[in-house]
Amino acid sequence: MAVVLLTGMSGAGKSTVLSELGRRGHAVVDTDVGGWVAEGPERHWHAGRLTGLLDAHTDGHLFLAGTVAGQGAWYPRFDAVVLLTAPLEVLLDRVATRTTNDFGKDAAGRAAVVRDAMAVEPLLRRDATAVVDTRRPLPAVVAAVLAVAGPG
Repeated sequence: MAVVLLTGMSGAGKSTVLSELGRRGHAVVDTDVGGWVAEGPERHWHAGRLTGLLDAHTDGHLFLAGTVAGQGAWYPRFDAVVLLTAPLEVLLDRVATRTTNDFGKDAAGRAAVVRDAMAVEPLLRRDATAVVDTRRPLPAVVAAVLAVAGPG
């Protein structure tokens, strides 16, 4: 049993990988939807809600996806932190063409993707358990994530 955080920049593939893990029967939570994140000057997880989820998890793997301010404070609660990554031009192409999320489609959103890729991704990379390049085919990316999670 492992609790694994999938993190990375917008367009890195967090939702896609999470969806495939869910399709394969794993417990998954996309913290970008469903009220897990409090908006404000900086996005952060609702502490009580996340604590409740983590405390209640007792069977199989649980995969969470998201990137928020202060997430490093939660790392002791995760068995692994997997940074999903791709080059900036790939991220920008993905956010421009995806149909599930409007973030990154306008000039301000694209500028935020560039800014975050330069400033935030190096911090995520430094503290990640594993780094997975999502330019690979989805089955290979999911296999890499599952390898980090271990048997379960």
